[in-house]
Amino acid sequence: MSAAENEGRMMAAQPVEAAERPLVVFSLDDQRYALALARVQRSIRVIAITPLPAAPAIVLGIIDLGGVVIPVINIRGRFNRPRRDVHLSDHLIIATTGKRTVALLVDETKGVIEVSPESYAPAGEILPRIELVDGAIKLEDGLILIHDLERLLSLEEETAIDRALSATAGGEPRVSGGRDDEPENAAP
Repeated sequence: MSAAENEGRMMAAQPVEAAERPLVVFSLDDQRYALALARVQRSIRVIAITPLPAAPAIVLGIIDLGGVVIPVINIRGRFNRPRRDVHLSDHLIIATTGKRTVALLVDETKGVIEVSPESYAPAGEILPRIELVDGAIKLEDGLILIHDLERLLSLEEETAIDRALSATAGGEPRVSGGRDDEPENAAP
């Protein structure tokens, strides 16, 4: 076997974590979190959120983004952050879970960073059985928790979102703001 072939086999055998990992960093209150850049489509300033009747508590509502209806997820509760009203300065990170595209309501999108393998600690090394977290990045100014979007929504929440979206005009986006968009069978 040639040296080039051997080097190619050795590189292929190295774990994926050996390469730098691009991550999107965002904040909730004063804590920073991150998502794998490969899961993120874009980050936008918050826009009007239409309530979604019968959606699970984690869903704030839906947005219409270029004709696509996307559920808006309030991740503050998942990270033991106090619930608060939506601010005009908030951001929506449009990202993909294993099953759907979601908009994650965050305080601010900080940007993209490249993380070296030396600064990454898997979740199991931090705290065994930690939920929703893939790992952490150790930086000079503190830790950044890496969020695992595969575990964002439970099966029950996924099913409830599917049902709620199906019930709203066949899943079509609705315009909020008038009495015409209130469901006829809604409780007062």
